[in-house]
Amino acid sequence: MSPASTGASTIVGAAASVPTADSRVSPGGPGYRRMSFALFLAGVATFALLYSTQALLPLISGEFGVAASDASWTVAAATGGLALFVLPMSALSERFGRRAVMTASLAVAVTLGLLVPLAPSLGVLIALRALQGAALAGLPASATAYLAEEVSPKALVTAIGLFVAGNSVGGMSGRVITGWVAQEWGWRIAVGVIGVIAVACAVAFRLLLPAPKHFRAGSLRPRVLARTVRAHLADPLLCRLYAIGALFMTVFGGVYTVIGYRLTEAPFSLPQGIIGSIFLVYLVGTVSASTAGRLVGRLGRRGALYAAGGTTTAGLLLSLAGSLPLVLAGLVLITAGFFAGHAVASSAVSKTATHGRAQASALYQSAYYVGSSAGSTVGAIAFHAGGWAGTVGVGLLAVLGVVTITVFGTRAARMQRRELATAA
Repeated sequence: MSPASTGASTIVGAAASVPTADSRVSPGGPGYRRMSFALFLAGVATFALLYSTQALLPLISGEFGVAASDASWTVAAATGGLALFVLPMSALSERFGRRAVMTASLAVAVTLGLLVPLAPSLGVLIALRALQGAALAGLPASATAYLAEEVSPKALVTAIGLFVAGNSVGGMSGRVITGWVAQEWGWRIAVGVIGVIAVACAVAFRLLLPAPKHFRAGSLRPRVLARTVRAHLADPLLCRLYAIGALFMTVFGGVYTVIGYRLTEAPFSLPQGIIGSIFLVYLVGTVSASTAGRLVGRLGRRGALYAAGGTTTAGLLLSLAGSLPLVLAGLVLITAGFFAGHAVASSAVSKTATHGRAQASALYQSAYYVGSSAGSTVGAIAFHAGGWAGTVGVGLLAVLGVVTITVFGTRAARMQRRELATAA
């Protein structure tokens, strides 16, 4: 069967060559640090832009006179736009190249980032954020596909973990910076500052990222794309990984959308700058994501997912306390568990897919950001109905889903091993 008939990339041009797996870069090899830093910066820009309004929701609610559930759409629209467009953008990356699509996506997203502070109404703000999310859709799937093609298989989890670490740094720095800037000059100036920082990251990314050596351009034919997507959705393991990513992000999206509202209320009554600084706990996510490879090495993929789910659960329960130090400790555990689980699941998708890696990663990212949109919206509604305990309840249900899926996967793997042993 030809590569095109399976949805795999096909070579364009008779002179194209197929580099061997041994030519892929690995830690310590030429170009690895430059590649990792470039994609780290792309991750910083992506998450800083995508969640630039999240720490500012109480101020946005105040300016436009809306409830938390309405203001939360400035986050949900961005993540929803990304979820909707990540698959089409991944198809473009199969044809025109990962680096080209990532560069164009960042260029459009940072341009919109400079327009967001000028939004005259909540409706316009939400529309601009949706467009920004759609533009950013070219980054996540293309980045993981780029790494899967250019990095040696043994180093893939670590390399993707570094990209995810860039996401955590972007999410953290964006929220901390906007918190302190908004306290002095308002949310509009704060979002504008994030836009300027993202421009700098985008320029550095384009200058640093090495040209791909293993990419082979594929077809843009809709039938080929549809066949590839159907094949991925028919794979039980990939579907489990997509669901796990969505559920982990439901927890994370809900917690970090609502936490600002909780901390502005009694008994905490914290100012905006301090609330923004709470997001420094993202540094924990940077560490847990970048060390996910070692965790998988010790516990296996499913063991690492159990550990991530248990850590997230402990953090959710601890965050119910009325003491600020305990709430912060809970956020640390939630963040560590989420980023570890995300790094493990996303790298497993890249390893599992044998063809159409960009589409496989795109489906994961689509599910992941659907989870973010759902978590932001449902978490805010639960907070309005039942306070912080309502948001925690939503998170606990999502983690229960992660554990249930992982248990099912463990049993399926055992049954498969028994069948193979019997057949042998």
